[in-house]
Amino acid sequence: MNRTVAFSKNAVNIFFHILTRCNLSCRHCYINPAQHGRCTLPIDTIKRWLGAFSHKCEAANVIFLGGEPTLHPALSEAVRAARTMGYTSITIDTNGFLFNDILSRVTPADVDYFSFSLDGATRKTNDRIRGEGSYEQCRAGIQRAAKLGFNTSIIYTVSSMNLHELEQMPSIVKALGVDRFFIQVIGLRGKSSAAAGSGDDDHPDLQVPRESWLRIIPEVAAAAAEFGITTTYPKVFLSPGEIFECAGLAAENYFIFPNGRVYRCPLCEDYPFHSLEFKDDLLEATGKINESDLFSLEIPEGCVMNKLLQPGNLSYEPDGVPQFKIACCMLKEEVGPS
Repeated sequence: MNRTVAFSKNAVNIFFHILTRCNLSCRHCYINPAQHGRCTLPIDTIKRWLGAFSHKCEAANVIFLGGEPTLHPALSEAVRAARTMGYTSITIDTNGFLFNDILSRVTPADVDYFSFSLDGATRKTNDRIRGEGSYEQCRAGIQRAAKLGFNTSIIYTVSSMNLHELEQMPSIVKALGVDRFFIQVIGLRGKSSAAAGSGDDDHPDLQVPRESWLRIIPEVAAAAAEFGITTTYPKVFLSPGEIFECAGLAAENYFIFPNGRVYRCPLCEDYPFHSLEFKDDLLEATGKINESDLFSLEIPEGCVMNKLLQPGNLSYEPDGVPQFKIACCMLKEEVGPS
């Protein structure tokens, strides 16, 4: 079964970066300490910021992120606070090292998903991207979590460095007993943005061409679905006649960083362009001009933010007409078992 996961006006997604510190140094890491801060949020601050969305909790999902969120010594307390507040679902995104004995400090009743980042079907490719030893550590972490009864998912961020191994992933995901598979498109943010303009031979163009994306990604998702694994991937390229819709207008997604910045569009996170921020633990709108002022703009290329910030995935006819539209990065395709 294949369907587009539309933006839900009734759901709220809180992507909460509780720190920016990490034990790895991934080549495509989107964290930008100069823009996102370097602090580890105190647990009392985390609770207050979670509470800022308390009136939305019954329809809200919270995803704890970093850096590496399990490095936070009070992550388990933050999880339980979110559960007590009534958040619909709670996810921890992790690189698999699972610090602070997190698996023994929370239960499957506390956490809906542990979502693991694995960016290669082989040790060689994954460790080249994410760091020596990360492949085995991630696989071991998945197996430990699954053995304890936690639901698990894998996030595979596709780039030119690992596209060639994506077709091997469905069988690996199945063998590891993972419940869901997320194929993610790389965004030119953080380290990948800096590398894109470096001219360094060791930092190739990381974005995947449209032809390769459309040829490979849907087939891999369908293969995973044949194994009974629900797979989600970004729409990215709209088909002729499909209408562009911006999640900044049609949905509620909040990307929170330790310095108090709150973005509605993840493509903007490299810039002081946030539309909201925490001041004295109160969530306030920022002054103009910010990301929200661009959400309603209509251009032939589709996503305004993509056109401004990463236009390399666009192409045009000789008369200047775009050959296709870029979808909002929050629009997903979901492929499930038949």
